[in-house]
Amino acid sequence: MRDFIILAGLLFILQSCVGNNDKADAYGNFEAVETLISAESTGKLLKFNIETGQKLNAGDTIGLIDSAVLTTKLKQLQAVKEEINANSKDVLSQIKVLDEQKNVLLIEKKRIENLIADSAATQKQYDDIIGKIKVIDRQIESVKVKNSAILSKYNQVNAQIEELKINLNKCKIINPINGTVLEKYAEVFELALPGKSLYKIANLDTMELKVYVSGAQLPHIKIGQKAKVYIDKNENENTELDGTVSWISSTAEFTPKIIQTKEERVKLVYAVKLLVKNDGNLKIGMPGEVKF
Repeated sequence: MRDFIILAGLLFILQSCVGNNDKADAYGNFEAVETLISAESTGKLLKFNIETGQKLNAGDTIGLIDSAVLTTKLKQLQAVKEEINANSKDVLSQIKVLDEQKNVLLIEKKRIENLIADSAATQKQYDDIIGKIKVIDRQIESVKVKNSAILSKYNQVNAQIEELKINLNKCKIINPINGTVLEKYAEVFELALPGKSLYKIANLDTMELKVYVSGAQLPHIKIGQKAKVYIDKNENENTELDGTVSWISSTAEFTPKIIQTKEERVKLVYAVKLLVKNDGNLKIGMPGEVKF
């Protein structure tokens, strides 16, 4: 009888050791960075070529918002710009004519100065030519001020044109990241408004498993550390995947309510995230286990 009790005890210890070896170090759920893509312009949604579950590449043009009003405004401003440019050229030609007139007067001034030296011209002739040069200088200055105002208006219109071009580009719906469409919130011919969500996308090629570890486990876990991740294959088997620790929380928190027992939920734990390459079986919210 005594031998039987000892044997039963040894079996119990052996089973306990096996159970501890099979038990995961932490549990959690898979996450992905979900991005909401919103409209940046107002207008009817003329094209919107996506479906839930579709994979998209960064830079893909997947939709178009009606831009007729903006295009019309752009044409009007471009016409104004051309008119201003023509006015500026006319003003510059006036300055050129005045400069030529001034050069003629300067030549005449020099001639009179020589005549005065030879006592062949009067002071009045000299004063008259100086007066004419001053008049030309004032005319040139006046035309330059006029041209400065024209250039200022030209720059304002040019800035408005550039702003319109930016807004026109916002009418194109361009996908910003590689990923899979999780949800679609709009359809063709609906009204798009700035900030209105059009679809949700996430890169599912690499998923994050967020688990919780105790303070005793924390010193043994480092960023960059490799670990084994397990997901359910069937009722009795698991699928093993490779994971890498990518983030460790610096503050403790209570175990989330998703943990089943109250005893576990009231413990302080630390959140840890592991990057796991998705072989196609991982889904957002799926449970997972990890062994460090």
